[in-house]
Amino acid sequence: MDGLWSASGGERIFIFTTNHVDKIDEALIRRGRMDKHIEMSYCCFEAFKALAKNYLGLDSHDKFDAVRRLLSETEISTADVAESLVPKSPEIGADECLENLMAALRKAKGEKESRDGEKMGEGEKMGGEIEEKERRRGEVWRRIRKQIMRVVAEK
Repeated sequence: MDGLWSASGGERIFIFTTNHVDKIDEALIRRGRMDKHIEMSYCCFEAFKALAKNYLGLDSHDKFDAVRRLLSETEISTADVAESLVPKSPEIGADECLENLMAALRKAKGEKESRDGEKMGEGEKMGGEIEEKERRRGEVWRRIRKQIMRVVAEK
């Protein structure tokens, strides 16, 4: 269980995440216990376009083709893509944000190729994967929290 949100009054929102939904007892994930199941996969080009529109106000850009190619060659979470697209200061423009994203995609691609090429011991591999999943889960959780807080504030 990752968190508990009290939206208003008696309503409660519980957040659970797992990488192995097939290993969870069916009684725990049946209707009435968990009403909404959301699969969060790696970022695709369509999700990137939505993020670029939200964060940068862009519908298209000459760097979109390069981003599309890099996204198809690697696995990166939507939270990691969003992190690269968010301007860190008012002076940073869309071009620099897209360059930051492409650098992050190249780095992720290189890390994936390096992992695929190396033969690590099972313990080292598991530890690194767990740390990466925990980092990504934390990023996703922070984004969900911000979205929920915005919705609650609007009501």
